[in-house]
Amino acid sequence: MQSSKLLKLIVLSLLGTISMLLMFVNFPVLPAFAYLTIDFSDVPALLAALLFSPVAGVIVQVFKNLLHLLVGGGEPVGVTANFLAGTMFVLPVSILYHRFKGVKSLIAGLVTSTIVMAIGMGILNYYLILPAYSLFMGMSDMAIPSVKWTIVTAGILPFNVIKGIVIALLFIPLFTKLRPWFEQKRATIS
Repeated sequence: MQSSKLLKLIVLSLLGTISMLLMFVNFPVLPAFAYLTIDFSDVPALLAALLFSPVAGVIVQVFKNLLHLLVGGGEPVGVTANFLAGTMFVLPVSILYHRFKGVKSLIAGLVTSTIVMAIGMGILNYYLILPAYSLFMGMSDMAIPSVKWTIVTAGILPFNVIKGIVIALLFIPLFTKLRPWFEQKRATIS
């Protein structure tokens, strides 16, 4: 029992570290909002969430973002936004997958996660994240309602939809290939 918990902690730490490293490999998708970049750091968190539990995916998200902040890869508002987006993406897919186990539930979960992340981040950006940038980072334009609305509708919302689709298209074949291994490891680690 003790070695199983230790092994699980090691796997989560490893996935969190890989996830943090993947944050540095990013690219913009919307030229007008070049600061919104897609990275593949949610993939290890998804793997943890599907291998263990939804909570394991959130733990990898926490670990990834704390490491990223510690190595100077971001500032507190952006790191918090990344954690919230990643958590909104990982939780729905992992909950659906653990409940119904199968490729159909995985695909339904990824679609649901993309919608939840896009809408959730739109709302959070409008009411919390953009005002926080305005307050803490000196970006006073971010407090103007019309500017916030434009950023959310023309930037945040489409960006998160694109991000969800890109991650899903990468994750589905990866997971289908790794699924037999996952089933074997889940039995020995859990």
